[in-house]
Amino acid sequence: MIDPLQASLSIASSGLEAQSARIRVVSENMANSESTGATAGAAPYARKTITFEGEMSRAVGAELVKVKNIGTDRTPFRIEHDPGNPAADQNGDVKLPNVNVLVEMADMREANRSYEANLQILKQTQGLVSMTIDLLKG
Repeated sequence: MIDPLQASLSIASSGLEAQSARIRVVSENMANSESTGATAGAAPYARKTITFEGEMSRAVGAELVKVKNIGTDRTPFRIEHDPGNPAADQNGDVKLPNVNVLVEMADMREANRSYEANLQILKQTQGLVSMTIDLLKG
């Protein structure tokens, strides 16, 4: 028989790990939102993306979430005319990252809320386990 409290802990833990990875990717994107190429005409930082998938755990008897892939966004780079920039090409155009800070902030907010929700489930489940132990002792 599968312990529902143990399953809840495992599901919430997998959610915490997934959202933690998502927060790291979003943070990296935001930190590099203005990173141009090192040389004239070179490609700038490319936005990273993260995808998740469900994985059935027979030991727990529940579907857990895990990171499927951290990839690169293929959206075209922004181009800005700035002839004085060291990363400018022969036409004076600079390629800028394909990172939209507003989108990243929204993604960060959503990941943070999801992380907090999983953390709350973890705390509630631990409280239930503790109460069960106290009842068994009593």
